[in-house]
Amino acid sequence: MARHLLPEIAAFVRVHETGSFAAAAQDDGRTASGLSRMVSRLEDALGVRLMHRSTRRLFLTSEGERFLDHAYSVLATLEAAQAELSEATGETSGTLRVNCGSAFAHHRLAPMLPAFLAAHPKVRVEIAVSDRRVDVLDERVDVAIRVGRLEDSDLHAVPLGTVRRVIAASPDYLMRRGTPQTPQDLKQHDCLLLAGFPHQTRWPMLEDGRPLIVSVSGPVVSDTAETLLRLAEAGAGIVRLGDFLGADALEARRLVPLLVNVHDDDPSPITALIPPGQTALPRVRAFIAFLKDVVAKREGSGKSGATLKRASS
Repeated sequence: MARHLLPEIAAFVRVHETGSFAAAAQDDGRTASGLSRMVSRLEDALGVRLMHRSTRRLFLTSEGERFLDHAYSVLATLEAAQAELSEATGETSGTLRVNCGSAFAHHRLAPMLPAFLAAHPKVRVEIAVSDRRVDVLDERVDVAIRVGRLEDSDLHAVPLGTVRRVIAASPDYLMRRGTPQTPQDLKQHDCLLLAGFPHQTRWPMLEDGRPLIVSVSGPVVSDTAETLLRLAEAGAGIVRLGDFLGADALEARRLVPLLVNVHDDDPSPITALIPPGQTALPRVRAFIAFLKDVVAKREGSGKSGATLKRASS
């Protein structure tokens, strides 16, 4: 059955992932009604209803939920075979699904991605940007880029560099509220915080060379680091962010670094996480090699290439 209905299975998966026939049609180049007929043919072949359809929403039936994993398995097997043939001919193609936070997306990935696309014109990149932690396996992500320490998992981890934190505020804010001189002064200031990460309210400092945690608060919490950066530039408060996120603002003096000598800048890894089944795909390996090469050039290390390894994630 799967051999004769591969297009229908692919259509079913795409409609599920995009949430509607219309959205899937935009990506697929078919019409919404055509995709609907393809899913109906698949349902007829299976003898079950896979999707509930209405004018307002579309969702899987219980049978559709069970079939979804089988559908992904069928398509993954086909994709692996195509990837093996592509690698044999030296051609890298297909859709690469990347997930990362807003800071890395805007300040690292977006500026360098055109060079990757130019080198691999047959690769299509889908970028999901979110500052919440998504489940890499459930979301069918090929490469997830994470900043910070990682939890243990079976994902493959590839080091991409290090980020250090900086505390900063705009000249306007400091003129209005004064400049904090000690870590404890932060308690009297408006601090801008990232939602969903409780430890973000506890800023690591140093006092007489000893570690000190200062609990901070403020009037604004956002679920994206990029928003906090813009708020800080606008004078809304003091922000603690990754150095690559604030680099342009600090260089242009839109932000001023604070408490430099007593702030623990907390060096944290930047890591690419890859599901075990995706590490052999040529487009994934090409993307990881590209990221490693860009980081090596940026840091002046002279290293390039990528080594996939199993590690804590």
